[in-house]
Amino acid sequence: MLEGLEITILTLQSFKNDNIDFRLDAEYFSKESIRLLDVLSKKGFRKISDFSFVTDGIHSSIDYSDDSRINLISATSPKQNIFDLSRKAYISSKAHFENPRTALKENDIILSTVGTIGNCAVVTNSILPANSDRHVGIIRTDDTISPYYVSTFLLSKYGIFQSFRESTGNVQLNLFIYKIRTLKIANASTEFQLNIENVIKKSHSNLELSKSLYNQSEQILFEDLNLSEWKPIETNTSIKSFSNSYAISGRLDAEYYQPKFDEVLQVISNEKHKNLGSIATFKKSIEPGSVAYQTEGIPFIRVSDISKFGLSHPEIHLDRNEFDLDDLKPKKDTILLSKDGSVGIAYKVEQDLDVITSSALLHLTITDKEVLPDYLTLVLNSKLTQMQAERDAGGSIIQHWRPDEIKEVLIPVLPMDTQKELTKQIQQSFKLRQESTKLIDIAKQAVEIAIEQDEKTAMKFIKDNT
Repeated sequence: MLEGLEITILTLQSFKNDNIDFRLDAEYFSKESIRLLDVLSKKGFRKISDFSFVTDGIHSSIDYSDDSRINLISATSPKQNIFDLSRKAYISSKAHFENPRTALKENDIILSTVGTIGNCAVVTNSILPANSDRHVGIIRTDDTISPYYVSTFLLSKYGIFQSFRESTGNVQLNLFIYKIRTLKIANASTEFQLNIENVIKKSHSNLELSKSLYNQSEQILFEDLNLSEWKPIETNTSIKSFSNSYAISGRLDAEYYQPKFDEVLQVISNEKHKNLGSIATFKKSIEPGSVAYQTEGIPFIRVSDISKFGLSHPEIHLDRNEFDLDDLKPKKDTILLSKDGSVGIAYKVEQDLDVITSSALLHLTITDKEVLPDYLTLVLNSKLTQMQAERDAGGSIIQHWRPDEIKEVLIPVLPMDTQKELTKQIQQSFKLRQESTKLIDIAKQAVEIAIEQDEKTAMKFIKDNT
């Protein structure tokens, strides 16, 4: 009668003292959860509350300010031991100084507590000054443990399962502060913790060098276009005739006719250039709807999963039996370009991918031999194209960049030798970024090896792979 069912039998006393909310849901006591807890118990552990002060971010509405350059850290900011600040959200100086409790300090561990549960990273000077909103937990450790070891443990399978296990909610998961305090961190020697910390710091160093190389590529692009000192004009008034405005564009919204947009088109027109539609072919993907979303199957890449530096591991998957369609899978050198929501993000695919993308991402395949894929991707992510995207997609609550508008985007075409030099530098940047990601994975695996085997084996694993 019970064949095929997963059953865990526990005595009341075996979990009562550790189960603050006295939970009785079956998922909380899955066999895998009990097994991992048993492994941790045999290894030995301390709860986060034993060595940390734990709080969360600002509970009130955030007072944003683009001028302050004080980073606002939210649930989407911490990733896998790094911070993603591409959202460019800044809190006002006034709000920052009025909220000292939530102002971040070097070595704070930031843990996402809403939506994507369990991502975390350690605060470094490179992101300060910074403050935080209520969707993250702030873990401030004492000097008895390395924050880098704690963050890496939390990202390992022994940390992730606890974060999800202690989360509550149906539509959107929440990991509350009092639950973070109960998370168990495996005991580790000072030497092993230092090993993990050094690997993560080396990863950060590679990442910073990668960013520097990419920024240099952008600078070279602008220098070769004689735009190194160029800044768009700030005036916001423009006088145009009907025949030179609505009759051409069909647009009546004032934002579309800001002088800075005319200026960017003029500076590109001064150089050799082509319309994007003459450089590449466009392919649309699919939008299956949320009813098709599941936790296993073929990965489903959405705009939130893409940046100019790569793709993150998607939370959403689709049924392979229904959506495993080869003609919709991005191929090597395909450029994915976002046209909805956060428009204008471009990423060049490094190898054939076993994924399906959202209809919000266009697949661009270059057909023009005068333009290299890495170069075009660099231009698409540059200010020159971003301003064209801003012009076309502006004036609405949810931005939408129409494919017919995207095809008319002006692309400056530099000499092939320059494109090849830029491509070489961009590829070196991406190689360093890949090495950075690999080091983070090595650190996580080492933590798991130390727990399941011993620290000596784990440190040999680090030495052999770094």
